[in-house]
Amino acid sequence: MIEKLIEKIKKTQAPVVVGLDPMIDYIPGFLLKEAFARHGETLEGAAQAVWEFNKGIIDAVWDLIPAVKPQIAMYEQFGIPGLEVYKRTIDYCHEKGLIVIGDIKRGDIGSTSAAYAAGHLGRVQVGSQSYAPFDEDFATVNPYLGSDGVKPFVDVCKEYKKGLFILVKTSNPSSGEFQDRLIDGKPLYEWVGEKVNQWGLEHMGRDYSYIGAVIGATYPEMGKALRKLMPRTFFLVPGYGAQGASAADLADFFGDDGLGAIVNSSRGIIAAYKKEPYASFGEEGYAQASRKAVEDMAADLLQAWKRG
Repeated sequence: MIEKLIEKIKKTQAPVVVGLDPMIDYIPGFLLKEAFARHGETLEGAAQAVWEFNKGIIDAVWDLIPAVKPQIAMYEQFGIPGLEVYKRTIDYCHEKGLIVIGDIKRGDIGSTSAAYAAGHLGRVQVGSQSYAPFDEDFATVNPYLGSDGVKPFVDVCKEYKKGLFILVKTSNPSSGEFQDRLIDGKPLYEWVGEKVNQWGLEHMGRDYSYIGAVIGATYPEMGKALRKLMPRTFFLVPGYGAQGASAADLADFFGDDGLGAIVNSSRGIIAAYKKEPYASFGEEGYAQASRKAVEDMAADLLQAWKRG
């Protein structure tokens, strides 16, 4: 799957992943009105609005980007109807040829991680039948429980040629409370990075591992150090745009080949119509505003990408 991701980045010339993280207040009023007219102000109505919102954005941007990243919590908040839309969104993105990074941030003891891995990246056996319940291409994983929590995911990835992005240095402001703590003279995120690099060498593609890392764009100096520590690890980079990072911060996240990183933007794209530069599109044009935001982001990132 890492080879497919790299191929699509090269084809689109855009190391961009669109975060499909729909909140109710991102959804245009006309979509909410239509969904509530059909289903009432219910969880089903909210989920229907999310689906229509997602579909509009996917239809508008699918040809510009290599991948999407739905954040499962934004769907789980609407219960079972929300999870059904999560799965429906994954399937629709696959129909459009997009790579799907399931932002699930799972990680637990061995048997539990094995169940998470089977449900999201692998298959489960039900009597004589085998099913791929969610069927994402990559998943985000929290390594806090150590190898016991990660190895089951790696094993499933090897079997089904799927991939991971393991949290190493996240973009949120308080990440340093734990991740920056010094242990034997090194910050914790470097210890985690070394372990991710080790796991990655067990599941290599041609130039990069199937086992990637989440590295926040909001910490460019740390990203630079981690790139040296993990030269064959693909980075999933949140924090661009709405969280404050710019293209200029990202040059060192890419490898010497100009690859090695894919940059996420969520509300900066899916809620672009609410922002001044794209306000002229209006609510009805929310999807086209998202397309223009993707085009602008790709052009901006090209400066960092080509310098990487």
